Amino acid sequence: MMQHLVILPIVLPLVAGVVLLRSRQGNTHHKRVIGVSATVALLAVAIALVIKASSGEVTYYAVGDWQPPFGIVMVLDRLSALMILLTAILALGCVVFACAGDDEQGSNFHGLFQLQLMGINGAFLTGDLFNLFVFFEVLLLASYALLMHGGGKARIQAGVHYVVLNLAGSSLFLIAVGVLYGATGTLNMADMAVRLSELNPERAGLVSAGALLLLVVFGLKAAILPLYFWMPRAYAAAPAPVAALFAIMTKVGIYAILRVYHLVFGDHAGPLAALEQPWVWWLSLATLVVAAIGVLAARDLRLLVAYLVLVSVGTLLAGIGIHTPQAISALLFYLVHTTLVTGGLFLLAELIGLQRGKANTRLVKGRPLQNGGLLASLFFLSAVAVAGLPPLSGAIGKALLLDATPADHQPWLWPILLGAGLCSLVALSRAGSTLFWRSHEGEPNRAPLTRRQLFGVSWLLGASPLLVILAGPVSDYTQATAEQLASPDPHIQALLPEAVAGGDT
Repeated sequence: MMQHLVILPIVLPLVAGVVLLRSRQGNTHHKRVIGVSATVALLAVAIALVIKASSGEVTYYAVGDWQPPFGIVMVLDRLSALMILLTAILALGCVVFACAGDDEQGSNFHGLFQLQLMGINGAFLTGDLFNLFVFFEVLLLASYALLMHGGGKARIQAGVHYVVLNLAGSSLFLIAVGVLYGATGTLNMADMAVRLSELNPERAGLVSAGALLLLVVFGLKAAILPLYFWMPRAYAAAPAPVAALFAIMTKVGIYAILRVYHLVFGDHAGPLAALEQPWVWWLSLATLVVAAIGVLAARDLRLLVAYLVLVSVGTLLAGIGIHTPQAISALLFYLVHTTLVTGGLFLLAELIGLQRGKANTRLVKGRPLQNGGLLASLFFLSAVAVAGLPPLSGAIGKALLLDATPADHQPWLWPILLGAGLCSLVALSRAGSTLFWRSHEGEPNRAPLTRRQLFGVSWLLGASPLLVILAGPVSDYTQATAEQLASPDPHIQALLPEAVAGGDT
């Protein structure tokens, strides 16, 4: 069983998704049991994978026993294990929250939710570029259907923009993959890294073009400026548990940049090394500025949270642009924090909107809240966390990143990052005042909170104080992960021992 552990994060949601889609007209309770049970099982598998990867060993699963570089391989290292665990934690809070009633707005929610998890996990585990494209397409199909869950004009408009832009990205991805395959003769990332170290200089321009095309595709997935325009409206229009799950979607793009440009275009690639660094650095700063403006301009709580996700994207990309193990370690710590907290904020926004009647999540005067004290406390906790204020985990992540910033980068990153945090704090303070303290009219809207809803919100927002308690072990793990990323040779050797042996001789 242990030899198949690496493939389970893909197989589990695939099997559960197929079963749920085949019984989409069945009993709602049974579908919920299957969906939650599959997600809990995924969490257990993810914990086992993190324990396995924490030794530093890189392992892989060859589908059909076709060995690399020719077969399909799923690769487990510290980074992929961390992302699988983060996805499972986020998914459990989302699916339990959805079981309070959001899943009843359509017959296929739980099946599509599991297929979405399959696509996300596959993207984190795959060892070759073409299957990364395949799992991106699984993500696109499942996420588009989930975005449409429940219908409505706003969701249809956002969904059309979302799918059109992502289909354009998919076309560019295929072109980039074709260019790189034509220049190197392989799609396995480890094998491509080996071949780039021996690349004919005449093909360097072609490979550079393919690498930059990939950066455009991954930038679209990560919602980097100027490719972010699809994201705020799509996230704001999506059903709450779907929007919360989408908090990991931009991180798929971040992961792809980390993986491809450290493994394939690392230091061994010679003049092709670190092609992404100058582009990512300056675009990350621009993304932070635009996101901060969007946060201040938002007049809806859901849209505000969507722009807070964009702030986190800019922060994470800045860590990639610095391109040091210390900065990568800081961004990974911050990535865990921001994914869970923004996911929890999407769920909390739904609870607030349900109790405000027609005002919903718009930042205007509305009905008094039936559970105002509890919701205000949760909002205060989440605002402190997402704005990066002490003593919660956002402050630790930002402090680690600022400390990792080289002296020549500090005049750019420090004021912009701290300014974005200030804008977030101002916007959240204004939103909290409007939602909880401004004069209200009418009777409270009778929309009692359920245990499932409170579990989903508490499960995700509770990650911030927990990260503070576990800051030492978590930062140790992220530092080891960053060092593993910076030294791709063990990764290559684990998949292609003959190639490494041949290079040594």
